[in-house]
Amino acid sequence: MPESSPVPGGLRPAYYATVGGGWRDWWTLLHPPYTVWQLSYVVVGASLAPRPSATRLVASVLAFFFAVGIAAHALDELHGRPLRTKISSRALMGVTVGGLAVAVTLGVLGVVKVGPVLVPFVVVGPLLVVAYNAELFGGIVHSDVGFAAAWGCFPLLCAYVAETSTMRLAPLLAAVGAFALSYAQRKLSTPARLVRRSAVAVDGLMRLTDGSTTPIEERTLLAPLEQALRAMSWSTVFLAAALAVARFS
Repeated sequence: MPESSPVPGGLRPAYYATVGGGWRDWWTLLHPPYTVWQLSYVVVGASLAPRPSATRLVASVLAFFFAVGIAAHALDELHGRPLRTKISSRALMGVTVGGLAVAVTLGVLGVVKVGPVLVPFVVVGPLLVVAYNAELFGGIVHSDVGFAAAWGCFPLLCAYVAETSTMRLAPLLAAVGAFALSYAQRKLSTPARLVRRSAVAVDGLMRLTDGSTTPIEERTLLAPLEQALRAMSWSTVFLAAALAVARFS
């Protein structure tokens, strides 16, 4: 199994990826900026409820952490090794099943508290994890739109329903915003992954109107993409934190 170290072009498979194997591979597997970004949508959805419950919010965050942060990312690594970790396939499969089991268990407990309105979310959630990361159904879910719907809209709406047992206009509007942000995330991260994980070399020059030239290199291509991704992830986290503080303080 290849090491989680630089690719032939000298780049790590992700800007947040660590090298050296062991626990560092597990940290990389979590995709920390993206996991926290997606969990922020859960917080936003719950915070839009008229009378949010901290207990239900914590349960929703844990369910999506185990489903997306752990299970989805482990299954993604199992399907093609994009992060080139040394984690065994058996371990990846184990945490995929275990993560989904915990998420579903929390979902079932939520159904007991919230009611049958939560059942579709408990059923669809694991299906999205498997369909997206295993690229089932011809990869139709594993697309820009599929990503935005599954990891943007879905967690926000699920968290709101878990709090209120109903649906209103406000979370639907927020879900459109989450969709747009997640769509932009995918549009930025796709070319960044291409450069980091597939490009052996990047050569070229940009000729400017004053006659000067600027070299085109891997890092000049990646810088604007990944700086935007960092800024967007932090901004979403702080927005979610502000809403949570306003609603729960």
